[in-house]
Amino acid sequence: MMSYLESIKKQFEYYKSLGDKTFTQLSDEQLFWQPNEESNSVGIVVNHIVGNMLSRWTNFLTEDGEKEWRKRDQEFEIILKTRAELEARWEEGWACLFNAINPLTNSDLEKEIYIRNMGHTVTEAINRQLAHYAYHIGQIVFIGKLTANENWASLSIPKGNSKAYNAEKFAKPKRKEHFTDDL
Repeated sequence: MMSYLESIKKQFEYYKSLGDKTFTQLSDEQLFWQPNEESNSVGIVVNHIVGNMLSRWTNFLTEDGEKEWRKRDQEFEIILKTRAELEARWEEGWACLFNAINPLTNSDLEKEIYIRNMGHTVTEAINRQLAHYAYHIGQIVFIGKLTANENWASLSIPKGNSKAYNAEKFAKPKRKEHFTDDL
């Protein structure tokens, strides 16, 4: 199971990097662009992800993951207004997450924790959060692609390059490593 803990940390790092790489491709205006009032900007999605992170990962093993002090509905309001605020908030959330998962050991994985009074093993709670963040970071990347348009630099295999990408991968010997080690 130690490979699970190592893998999950790399997965979280990977999704953080997708957000980081998206932010660098966007202007300040694009970070806060909304196609309509019902849609979220990158800034709003970041504010929500971080609100969730701070609630879920603060005192992760000892308190319910939905903290009384969290104001979830306010996470979807326009709070962040500058790139500096967005990036500082983003880093705050990820620091909270990594501070919670880095000390975990195999013996922690089957412990029971609660999110809104619903019991989860630590493994289930981690998987729940990974899926939640991947969902929202996908939204961030999509908004980035939409607003950057022809200036977008692909964060994965660019269109039309699958054959060359696969040839490069298959030219290497079989090995055991996390896929993010070879990006």
